[in-house]
Amino acid sequence: MKIYTPQLFQGNLNKNRYFEGWYFKHVSLNCEHVFSFIPGVSLTKTDKHAFIQVIDGIAGKTWNIKYPLSDFSYSKKEFNVSVGKSNFSENGIQLNIDTEDLKIKGEVFYADLVKYPSSLLSPGILGWYSFVPFMECKHGIGSVLHNLKGSLTINNSEVNFIEGTGYIEKDWGTSFPESWIWLHCNTFSQPGSSFTFSVAKIPWLGSFFIGHICFLYFEEKFYLFATYNGSKITKLTFQAPFINIEIKNKTHTLKVKAVQNRSGELKAPVVGEMNRIIKESVDSTIEIELFNKENKIVFADKGTRAGLEIIEKILTYF
Repeated sequence: MKIYTPQLFQGNLNKNRYFEGWYFKHVSLNCEHVFSFIPGVSLTKTDKHAFIQVIDGIAGKTWNIKYPLSDFSYSKKEFNVSVGKSNFSENGIQLNIDTEDLKIKGEVFYADLVKYPSSLLSPGILGWYSFVPFMECKHGIGSVLHNLKGSLTINNSEVNFIEGTGYIEKDWGTSFPESWIWLHCNTFSQPGSSFTFSVAKIPWLGSFFIGHICFLYFEEKFYLFATYNGSKITKLTFQAPFINIEIKNKTHTLKVKAVQNRSGELKAPVVGEMNRIIKESVDSTIEIELFNKENKIVFADKGTRAGLEIIEKILTYF
């Protein structure tokens, strides 16, 4: 069943008012380069097409390349999608993009992927919400953390990703939420650590609720903070460029501080159509502390090249 493999293409190309996109983040070993690539499809009655969005996190520059829907293909059996002459899978990416202002060619291979755990009643990061058919936007994680090998030639400059760090996630449905905050980092001073946090306004049965998903991974263990496991956000403030978060579950308290740095513009879906402009930073900094029941620190670290999106209306609910 596709529900247990959220990284696979979840839709079909005959849908209307539908989008699906994958997010592949790459950070070089020395953190001097960070590039994210977002392949996907936008399906409306008047415009069905594929796309690749590109983010240069250091420059804060973005590109959106549009392709005919016929240039999109996918595997039903494994995580493998192609847009134009570029291919994306859990084994790596092979890029061949040639436009007037963006030329990218090369391969980056992935190894030692850390998968988010799945179970019969909790197929992924959404927990039991994965089974709800009418949610406007669903979310999946393809790889919490993996190692990189290879390089890309980007506008005649070679970018080396050997021994760098990667991350994969995805979204699909009709629209992105009205408002949200998303924060991710897996380039901490302690190798092998990864963190993701998201809170959003979610339509629900004619009303809405504010839902969140969050995990911290280190020393090969996941610490989950989510609406569906009873976790509570006890603090959420943003005074540009600083964001502060405190979130608690039954056994731990997580405190997060982040600084929003250079951002670039991306296109986001509204009823399938990629016509909403949002801003994303892939160059933010983050500090995390995890406390146990005895209020003792079990994890404390700082990270760089963090991804951060803030649609500020969500803050009115805290």
